[in-house]
Amino acid sequence: MYLDHFKLKALPFLLTPNVEFYCQLKSHQEALNTLLFCLHSGEGFIKIVGEVGSGKTLLCRKLLGCLEEKFFTAYIPNPDLDPLELRKAFARELGLSPGVHDQHELLSMINHRLIELHTSGKRVVLLLDEAQAIPLESLEAIRLLTNLETESTKLLQVVLFGQPELDEHLNQPHFRQLKQRITFSYYLSLLTRQETDLYLFHRLAVAGHTYGSLFTEKARKALFKASNGVPRIINILCHKSLLIAFGRGERVITYQMLQMAIQDTEVAVISQNSSLVVFLLSGLVLLMMLCGFLYVRGLI
Repeated sequence: MYLDHFKLKALPFLLTPNVEFYCQLKSHQEALNTLLFCLHSGEGFIKIVGEVGSGKTLLCRKLLGCLEEKFFTAYIPNPDLDPLELRKAFARELGLSPGVHDQHELLSMINHRLIELHTSGKRVVLLLDEAQAIPLESLEAIRLLTNLETESTKLLQVVLFGQPELDEHLNQPHFRQLKQRITFSYYLSLLTRQETDLYLFHRLAVAGHTYGSLFTEKARKALFKASNGVPRIINILCHKSLLIAFGRGERVITYQMLQMAIQDTEVAVISQNSSLVVFLLSGLVLLMMLCGFLYVRGLI
């Protein structure tokens, strides 16, 4: 693709969460520190909420890589499961083979395994990504799982990563018991203008870019405005901009190239000024083509 053209060793703006590209932005690092502190303190429920594309999955995977060996982690990336299937998924993460056991037998197996891990000095942490997709009855099943405990400590800690819709679920009256158990929560904020630049430079540096500024200042301003500071949209726009520059044989991303990427991206915020710029540029190109045609014909 464009790796050799820009002298990169890796694609810097892929959408797949890659912890190698994790950037220590203020909000993300505060969330990570909160998670580590709470898990070491033995808190039962922790909640991280953020908008679509704000970096929750990357943060979750970063957390998995930061936890010491004393933690036994169970990770369920897609918890859109009924209570039984959710318990089975958790059992499999614990190393069990749930098979066709009934609810009572399955819970007994899970409890026995949690006690076994606790006796060996392990702290079990269940991480649920996309928690806003958990069916309401399954949220209650998760709460009941955290009732498993010894006389002095919980056998299970739970971290919920979800979109703002998760808070809407938890605000319902019949979830007040679960909501009361969430001792710490953190809202993952979107990037500021300065953080957008930091994020951009960081990912390019990790990808191997060492040859000055790849995006002009005007292009970076347009990038922030169009993305609203959402990392996923930043990645999409930057990737498309690099493709445009590569196709033109250029090595610097200009404002005009960024605007072309914005126009090609439905989730980007397109201002009237941006639309006007692209319209004028398109009109200018057509005018130049017409003049060339008339010149060849000898009409001008």
